[in-house]
Amino acid sequence: MGGKLAEVWAWVGELEALHERSVHRFSRSEPRESALAYMQGLIAPLERKNGWRWRRRRVTQALTGSTGC
Repeated sequence: MGGKLAEVWAWVGELEALHERSVHRFSRSEPRESALAYMQGLIAPLERKNGWRWRRRRVTQALTGSTGC
């Protein structure tokens, strides 16, 4: 399991680096956060990826305090 966990953290780091490269395109923090959440949704382990499921996942994470991918 250590290998899988290390792989997940590598993806998180790469995703954050990619996000940092595009931050200057957004003047407000809300769109920046939405862009990061969208990218996290693209690599999320969801069977079907649509806006409704992503929104539900984000709300659940906000309520539980989880920030993982």
